[in-house]
Amino acid sequence: TLDYIRPYLQSDGGDVELVNVSEDGVVELHLQGACQGCPSSMITLAAGIERVIREEIPEVTEVVAV
Repeated sequence: TLDYIRPYLQSDGGDVELVNVSEDGVVELHLQGACQGCPSSMITLAAGIERVIREEIPEVTEVVAV
């Protein structure tokens, strides 16, 4: 799923790295490049990345940036 999302982030100079997936379905991601520290990064995380991940993997309960 991240490989699907990654080109969109990279087109704006950003990227994402999977840090951890907990047993209770929490996905921890590290936003990189232009995404790191961007004022819109939390919107990108919630409205873009988390939405796509949860659509593809229903077992995911939450996606957080670390």
